[in-house]
Amino acid sequence: MSPAIPRFTSERLVLRAFTQNDFEPMAAFFADPVSASYGGPCGRDEAWRKFAVYSGHWMLRGYGPWALEEKTSGAFVGISGLWFPEGWSEPEITWALVPGQHGKGYATEAAKRALQAAYEHFGWTTAVSVVATTNPASMAVAERLGAQRECTIPFRHGLAHVYRHRGPDAMG
Repeated sequence: MSPAIPRFTSERLVLRAFTQNDFEPMAAFFADPVSASYGGPCGRDEAWRKFAVYSGHWMLRGYGPWALEEKTSGAFVGISGLWFPEGWSEPEITWALVPGQHGKGYATEAAKRALQAAYEHFGWTTAVSVVATTNPASMAVAERLGAQRECTIPFRHGLAHVYRHRGPDAMG
């Protein structure tokens, strides 16, 4: 039995459930140093476990991250969605792009749609994004979404900024 994972769209992207076909680009992502703030880099076996967690999150929480598919080409471009694993202080909006997909605005577009879904479809009243201090591109995404840096916390093997997103009343 699996939960019904809703499908959402934005201007250029489809936010959808992960499929087996998404593993190869995710394995490439987790092999790349760019994945350091997402628990990488790592080999294929560990990448598989991380990849499987996304579907498991939906099963256990009733929400989770989506695979990002470019509408026109059908290409898998990354991940974005709702994230609240054990040990997190509160629900998060997360995003990451696979190699070759940076600099196109996909992360901002996907995270904005995920935040909207969090508020409108899942009833969230607040959300944060935890961004490694060594990841200026993701800091810029959080700021483009209107999130405000709230504090800095220990994270993985370094530090991360916690960005607070505007509430549902500020979405527009």
